[in-house]
Amino acid sequence: MAHWVRYNRSGAVGFGTLEGDTIVVHGGNMFNGATPTGERVALSEVELLTPTEPTKIIALWNNFRALAAKLNSPIPADPLYLLKAGSCLTTPGATVRRPPSYDGKVVYEGELGIVIGKTATGVSEEEAGDCIFGYTCVNDITAADIINKDATFAQWVRAKSFDGFGPFGPVVATDVDPASLVVRTILNGQERQNYPISDMVFSARQLVSRISHDMTLNPGDVICCGTSVGVGTMKEPSNAVEIAIEGIGTLSNTFVQ
Repeated sequence: MAHWVRYNRSGAVGFGTLEGDTIVVHGGNMFNGATPTGERVALSEVELLTPTEPTKIIALWNNFRALAAKLNSPIPADPLYLLKAGSCLTTPGATVRRPPSYDGKVVYEGELGIVIGKTATGVSEEEAGDCIFGYTCVNDITAADIINKDATFAQWVRAKSFDGFGPFGPVVATDVDPASLVVRTILNGQERQNYPISDMVFSARQLVSRISHDMTLNPGDVICCGTSVGVGTMKEPSNAVEIAIEGIGTLSNTFVQ
């Protein structure tokens, strides 16, 4: 298993694998032929960036049986998804601020993210595995009251695409069995979500395959697998949110009102 990161060091962007508190610097392309340069950098000397630069962020809705049962929603026949704007992305550790144009509920959604490593167009489930580079932690922050504000049009993209509403990272973990993972969300020190990825309606390979028949997936793209029970509002003036997935790591951000 490797944990890949991107970082900014004195204005220069680099990438490599994380070993404890040290980054083993690599050159080339993260997804194809990356090689160690021989340089090692202390984690304390850099600012971590989003681990990839996706051309799109795909977010699933109603992809967990437990949440579907709680909401009395039927299990979908096909993946239900939306796109988050690339401008919503923010780095691990960043402070996310309430949008000045919105005064309603803002919720956290702890999720597993699939990171694409190879161009995928119309691939089978078997081929999809070769197109997955690894997995990451996602907080799919949502301005919940906007979604159904207009009775004629569900505003999913606007609700999920405000600046800063797309933190993910801090790493991409490779050689991970997603079905063995558990997603935990901790809000201000209290666990709010704890659910198994094995409860997904559509597995990681099924998602990559199905979505690749709709649109081409590019290296670095992120598929947010959807969330399960325990989603809640961030109510305090300052809210510390951690998305923790054992085997991957912990994504930490702060949301301020």
